[in-house]
Amino acid sequence: MVSPFLGPDATLVDPVLTVSMPPAVTAGTGLDALTHCIEAYTNRFAHPLVDAYALEGIRRIGRNLRRAVTHGDDLDAREPVALGSMYGGLCLGPVNTAAVHALAYPLGGEFHVPHGFSNAVLLPHVMDFNMAAAPERYADVAVALGAERSDDATETACRGVRRVLDLARECGAPMHLAHWGIHADAVPRIAEAAIKVQRLLKNNPREMTLADAQRIYASAL
Repeated sequence: MVSPFLGPDATLVDPVLTVSMPPAVTAGTGLDALTHCIEAYTNRFAHPLVDAYALEGIRRIGRNLRRAVTHGDDLDAREPVALGSMYGGLCLGPVNTAAVHALAYPLGGEFHVPHGFSNAVLLPHVMDFNMAAAPERYADVAVALGAERSDDATETACRGVRRVLDLARECGAPMHLAHWGIHADAVPRIAEAAIKVQRLLKNNPREMTLADAQRIYASAL
């Protein structure tokens, strides 16, 4: 739903207001915000101005989310995560997300998986799928997450996938679909639903077919 009445006249981002968030909510929403930034930076329609927000959001969330989850009253962690989340939001209008979000929607719609955790379980698999189409971009993501850059962009990008996996696990995110009661027999129908989300899939750096979506879901089981 889109309406002028849904747009705020002003927005106040105050990390103090996030202190009471439970760890699971902090983890899920933080990983969602991280996904916003990563998908915007590696997007087919990436833009230099948006890139600056996306990379800084990745840095701030990647370096502080675990602390915000485990020590919710630590404002030195809450503040950069809140700011990184806002940066991710600024990426959504001009560039938007891509395949991770497209594949995440059926998990929430049918199985009621919290949106952030839907993104978290799929993000490493989609990054791995997309890497061949944008190795330099994914290498930049890896470095923003704190990985060391090597001479080979793909090798650096792979380090970024491992960083995402480690961060999600450290935040307590379940990284297998089976945790949410999703099994192999559901793969064909959720893949059919995901592949219809072309408004986001058109942004993906690598074209994704129905068979590709099925393989990604299967690898995440």
